[in-house]
Amino acid sequence: QVQLVESGGGLVQPGGSLRLSCVVSGNRFSMEAMGWYRQAPGKQRDLVAEITSGGSTNYGESVKGRFTISRDSAKNTVYLQMNSLKPEDTAVYYCNAYRFIGPVERVVRRDYWGQGTQVTVSS
Repeated sequence: QVQLVESGGGLVQPGGSLRLSCVVSGNRFSMEAMGWYRQAPGKQRDLVAEITSGGSTNYGESVKGRFTISRDSAKNTVYLQMNSLKPEDTAVYYCNAYRFIGPVERVVRRDYWGQGTQVTVSS
């Protein structure tokens, strides 16, 4: 059973920094990518950042230049370094990992999620 466990959320002042961590366990197969999504009250869950097994990264527009995603494959862990935090970054942050399953002609994406960690940016 795949489990994703996040840590590192909390309360920080505007302009501050936080580092989120997520450990993936129980997987007997490699993940295509790992990353972070966030969801503010009343809003949809949006991509923050992801990193593929090959090391390619992808960021949401609102966090480019401020957030950095990295991974330690040996530890099956993904990190999100968040700098220059703004009040609009306040949300529940969810760790995500996914893989593709099925035959080539009918490939589907299988997502796995953590329980979420609250990040609050406020003075």
